Amino acid sequence: QSYCHRLQHDMYFLTSTSRLNEQVVDKIILQLNRVYPQILTNEEAEKFRNPKASLHTRLSDLLKHLQKKGDRHCQEFYRALQINAEQLFNDLPSRKILKTPDPTEIDTDKEQYMLNDRGPVFFLACFSVAAGLALFWYCCNSETQVIGRARRILGFSPIIIGRHVRNICMLYLEDMSRN
Repeated sequence: QSYCHRLQHDMYFLTSTSRLNEQVVDKIILQLNRVYPQILTNEEAEKFRNPKASLHTRLSDLLKHLQKKGDRHCQEFYRALQINAEQLFNDLPSRKILKTPDPTEIDTDKEQYMLNDRGPVFFLACFSVAAGLALFWYCCNSETQVIGRARRILGFSPIIIGRHVRNICMLYLEDMSRN
């Protein structure tokens, strides 16, 4: 896609309200006036920086003027936009089309979000279930003698688990040791 076609595609997005403010537009115009080769003459720059006209009108006229001048002028506008308003440059509709030209390609940002959307509570719940099952399997295995060890571990755990839960676990372990 040529830069003129991209600019035509992005024109509505750029001219909509509160996308670009006066200062950013003035910086872009000044940059287009001062770069080599000079994109805007001094008279054109003054015309597009005229504070009597509304920002929307000035910006629309500037974009139409650049499209008439050719692809190189539109390319320099995109360069000035990237330098002076990088976030807006990255949000342009034509940039989004250029970023994902292949519909079968995996969007890594979306994939990363999909993998991490559960949060820490989900991780802690899964880890607790896995640790509980491991402890249950280890304690119920008849080949190992874990009663004494488990009693020592549970005896030193009033900080980790509540007193009532610890007492229930201790009673269960004593019953198992008797059987």
